[in-house]
Amino acid sequence: MSLPDVPSLALSTADDLSLLPAPSFADLGLPAALVARLSRDGLTTTFPIQSATIPDALAGRDVLGRGQTGSGKTLAFGLPLLSRLAGRRSEARHPRGIVLVPTRELAMQVHDALEPLAHVMGLRLKLVAGGLPYAKQIQALDRGVDVLVATPGRLADLVERRSCNLSSVEVFVLDEADHMCDMGFLPDVCGLLDQMPTSGQRLLFSATLDRDVDTIVRTYLHDPVRHSTADAGTTVTTMSHHVWLVKPAHKGPVTAALAARRGRTVVFVRTKLGADRVAAQLREQGVRAAALHGGLAQGARNRTLNAFRDGHVPVLVATDVAARGIHVDEVSLVLQVDPPADHKDYLHRAGRTARAGEEGMVITLALPHQRRTMERLTGQAGVTATTVPVGPHDELLLGVTQGAMPSGVPVQEQDLFPPKPVRRGAPRGRRNGGLPRDRAARDGRGQGRPRREPAAAGRRSTPRSGAARTGARPTSRRGR
Repeated sequence: MSLPDVPSLALSTADDLSLLPAPSFADLGLPAALVARLSRDGLTTTFPIQSATIPDALAGRDVLGRGQTGSGKTLAFGLPLLSRLAGRRSEARHPRGIVLVPTRELAMQVHDALEPLAHVMGLRLKLVAGGLPYAKQIQALDRGVDVLVATPGRLADLVERRSCNLSSVEVFVLDEADHMCDMGFLPDVCGLLDQMPTSGQRLLFSATLDRDVDTIVRTYLHDPVRHSTADAGTTVTTMSHHVWLVKPAHKGPVTAALAARRGRTVVFVRTKLGADRVAAQLREQGVRAAALHGGLAQGARNRTLNAFRDGHVPVLVATDVAARGIHVDEVSLVLQVDPPADHKDYLHRAGRTARAGEEGMVITLALPHQRRTMERLTGQAGVTATTVPVGPHDELLLGVTQGAMPSGVPVQEQDLFPPKPVRRGAPRGRRNGGLPRDRAARDGRGQGRPRREPAAAGRRSTPRSGAARTGARPTSRRGR
């Protein structure tokens, strides 16, 4: 199998790793501590991309891994990274491992996935991304960090501030390499790689590979071992694809009906304003929907993603910028209200569903004049999609929604998220074991001085000074 127009990235003949038997993590030569920690989470059998790349990465080879979104790439690079760095400590400001990802959301996902594994290996892991406080990141680097999970802009800033030095990096991981290049990060990535030792190991993972990724491969990877789980132009077999042709007046009702179905749904639109507008329209219809896009503050983005993960918000309306950072299991439907700009965006949007062997559905709502565009786009993406006209009361729509309809009772945005837990401290005057201060002092259980008895009538309980006792006029400090 070869990649179009990129001969240097042609893969080996044994490309379809899904046909090979799946070994366990213990069979790959990983440390026992990692295998035991994975087993606690119910992870014993590897995915194809993991079983293919982990042995070569453990051996110190440069690896170029290509697999669909949701195929298990995080553990494919994370396990050998932690294994190779274990047993030693990094010096202050000199991390030995770097995982570079394009978005804050993806950085958080990778950090959360690797943090418990790093802990059992005695390694210090730190998230470094834009929108998060500098101070804590700099303090962690001053104490010494073994692995940084970073976005390009923030890592470059920390290097420029001399809070981070890349001269000791032994293992560098570039995740979602194609999206990194699409977002214009190629100069930043190359600038960071230029500051790392040329003898270091490089692990590059991506869902698709294009000319910009080939530039990084040619320049910075040394005789890489190439692995692919499947053709880059295809998606997983548990995912079905549909293009529904709708009239402009029917787009809103069809969207609301699909969003009201049971299960998690990700709705994709092109713009930030579109995300806010569609989410608000769905809430007006009684659907618990929230928007996620790059215009939100980091705290709001975290709150929205957390509410989507725990089920408080079953419908997420997102832009393409957020597409790479949404790694949530049990998303059963990806609904594209606005068709994607190109086939790569289609693949990465679709990758939010049918993760880790689950079943999923991708529905694209297209206006009649967009039919040929969608046929071309799905063909480039390598997917077979059924294209049919659908209306608000069509049997095909009811078959997907199982008859569910929006309640029509508006949902307020502030009611979407669970209330923050209230921290209740000790009531005033009820410290020292719950006793009032005066009683605690009498019982010997307080830290304060004992309560004074009231003074006798007609005299002062405690003279203010010697001058007050003798009647002399006080002398100021200046006149002494």
